[in-house]
Amino acid sequence: MADIGTYLKKHTEALVKDVGIEAACQITGKSKATLGRYYSDNAEHADRFMPVDAVAKLENAASFPHVTSALADLKNITLSYDDRRPNSERSGGVNQDVIALSQRFAMLMTEYQQAIEDGIITVNEAKRLLKETVLLQHVLIDMKLHLEEEST
Repeated sequence: MADIGTYLKKHTEALVKDVGIEAACQITGKSKATLGRYYSDNAEHADRFMPVDAVAKLENAASFPHVTSALADLKNITLSYDDRRPNSERSGGVNQDVIALSQRFAMLMTEYQQAIEDGIITVNEAKRLLKETVLLQHVLIDMKLHLEEEST
């Protein structure tokens, strides 16, 4: 447990430093001393960790989800970043999702066709394929959510 604790404390420190100590104090409502205890490697603070609500607030302001990423790493879970931030929810439901799905799949197949033309998939081609695959995955997740919504 000590190794996990040290690992989480290092990522907690990275999170606080990413946001800035003053901003972190304002966001969480905690003092500098309290925040410092959450990532201190002193034996007296070994069992003190930042509350999950404070982590969520700080990660919302941070450039990267340091603690969430660390927790995912501990369970061998891979996170993917979704930079889509629509101003409003998409309308159209499942029908719109089916159209988006077919368009995104066509884009993936186009990228794949271009990548295998010479019989070798380069690193850049693999990155483009990965990007298209992730975008296709987002459409499938949207579709799943719309189906769940319509089934209740």
